[in-house]
Amino acid sequence: ILEILLKGLQRLEYRGYDSAGEGDDWESNAKSIQLIKQRGKVKVLDEEIHKQQDVDLDVEFDVHLGIAHTRWATHGVPSPVNSHPQRSDKNNEFIVIHNGIITNYKDLRKFLESKGYEFESETDTETIAKLVKYMYDNRESDDISFATLVERVTQQLEGAFALVFKSIHYPGEAVGTRRGGPLLIGVKSDHKLSTDHIPVLYRSCKFESVFLVLDFYPNVIAVSVTDCFLSYDGSAVIEHTNRVIFLEDDDVAAVTDGRLSIHRIKRTAGDHPARAIQTLQMELQQIMKGNYSSFMQKEIFEQPESVVNTMRGRVNFDNNTVTLGGLKDHIKEIQRCRRLILIACGTSYHAGVATRQVLEELTELPVMVELASDFLDRNTPVFRDDVCFFISQSGETADSLMALRYCKERGALTVGITNTVGSSISRETDCGVHINAGPEIGVASTKAYTSQFVALIMFALLMCDDRISMQPRRREIIQGLRVLPDLIKEVLSLDDEIQKLAAELYQQKSVLIMGRGYHYATCLEGALKIKEITYMHSEGILAGELKHGPLALVDKLMPVIMIIMRDHTYIKCQNALQQVVARQGRPIVICDKDDYETIKNSSRTIKVPHCVDCLQGILSVIPLQLLSFHLAVLRGYDVSTHHSGLKMIIQSFFVLINNYYSLVGYAHILLHILLKNH
Repeated sequence: ILEILLKGLQRLEYRGYDSAGEGDDWESNAKSIQLIKQRGKVKVLDEEIHKQQDVDLDVEFDVHLGIAHTRWATHGVPSPVNSHPQRSDKNNEFIVIHNGIITNYKDLRKFLESKGYEFESETDTETIAKLVKYMYDNRESDDISFATLVERVTQQLEGAFALVFKSIHYPGEAVGTRRGGPLLIGVKSDHKLSTDHIPVLYRSCKFESVFLVLDFYPNVIAVSVTDCFLSYDGSAVIEHTNRVIFLEDDDVAAVTDGRLSIHRIKRTAGDHPARAIQTLQMELQQIMKGNYSSFMQKEIFEQPESVVNTMRGRVNFDNNTVTLGGLKDHIKEIQRCRRLILIACGTSYHAGVATRQVLEELTELPVMVELASDFLDRNTPVFRDDVCFFISQSGETADSLMALRYCKERGALTVGITNTVGSSISRETDCGVHINAGPEIGVASTKAYTSQFVALIMFALLMCDDRISMQPRRREIIQGLRVLPDLIKEVLSLDDEIQKLAAELYQQKSVLIMGRGYHYATCLEGALKIKEITYMHSEGILAGELKHGPLALVDKLMPVIMIIMRDHTYIKCQNALQQVVARQGRPIVICDKDDYETIKNSSRTIKVPHCVDCLQGILSVIPLQLLSFHLAVLRGYDVSTHHSGLKMIIQSFFVLINNYYSLVGYAHILLHILLKNH
């Protein structure tokens, strides 16, 4: 099982982490738990496991259960004691792994400390491990189930989480639950499963007895499986099984001696009485890097195929029609709405900004683009005749999910634009579009951005398919979509040129990216990619705002990238270019390859092919994706994760320096006191 756990962690390394740990049965009787945790890479954890003298790797088990985790520090510095699994006590009676954040952990910790429980880490997760032990220590009977304990724990937690528990008191049993964070269960069996659905067992609030919902699934309580895998991400289990169950918020899944059951405390309106076993549409070779140096590079170069997959079976280029099956039953209602609200975070938000103008043009509706966190902070008014779009690559973005539930409570129609089948947003929205970009493993989203862009364009085309006045514009855009994959390939051929540009810029401290109109979103997205991957300051600036402050930053030393395309903002962008040059700036211009005037008047240009104005943003963003990738490599960062080894070394160095000066300071104060007393 150690090999399975470690390989699973390695499949998730792209997510970014700073420490790793595992906990599994030490002996075949499952009465003791081994806990091994290390700061750094999974490889370091693997080496530490094989150093253990008292671990017999040849012991055979009838039922073997283990949990493992890669952590990205949010509470407490990266260290073995702060790594997961977190434990309830020194005997490892209960251990837990956790994705997410517990917002009320300080109150819980204060309560548990008042009851005599001692804490050893700085994490919010340790509170969960201590809380489940408190529930166990204060149980009303000895036959209380592990799932019941976990249900009681989750009722006390606030925040977002996906949790998996293990205990010496419940050998051979694991319990997983989620709220606001994804958790799936991969099931593998030597025989055909008796059902493709697992019924939900609802627990009465007043009594410990369990009552079943057998309306659709009579005589089925649990499903027997040979192997069961609980994971945040399908890529960790795909090499073992493609049969998975996506848990809903507040589901509690219990695996006991190879039998899987799903529990909830109470049934609410709209609850489905079972969870379907689905086939995960992901192939192992899809999540491997192949001949590329990183997942990010692979995904940038996959964009000609990914945009085709987004359009496949949906756009008919011969008769200029668009079909979106996921919206078929709701399109008339959407066409009657009062306004469209696009709600997202990060890169997905930029996809909304990039398509807002063409959405307004083709739908003739007001379009708002909102950052999900700000949307919630403002308690934004939402009405029954609004249509709210939720854009998310994973479909599990916490702020977007909370905004979705906020809008549903107010009666708005909700539409999901996601890349992950079975994700929370795809399940909870009224309708939606899967962008079908394929697995996006790299931390920095690239191909999902361009596929979200195309999906929103297709929606806009669908909204005006019966308007005669819009038909020439529709045909122009659809024929632009036809040639888009070939144009993307042409832009990707500039990779060597952009690598040389990166070699000139990677030692700079900052870069400004300017544009307007359809390309303002490109500026924001390009700046985000540079910040996210290279740890270099970058800022996307609306060129129309240049004279209202940002121009003060421009001089001969400040790198400036400008996006100038031949559309309705061309003359205004040329004026902005002259302002930058007048301040002795030396702009690098991303422009149309046939724009001879801009090429002649600029010292450095990146020439991209021409496309329909509203699609040009897809072609102008790819050079910035490539630039951020090459900048990161040249600056020594691992583009597969948020935290590179070099950055961690640098951080550790400064911590040591800081500690050194702290010690010197304390010594100086102590010496001063001694001399004064003397």
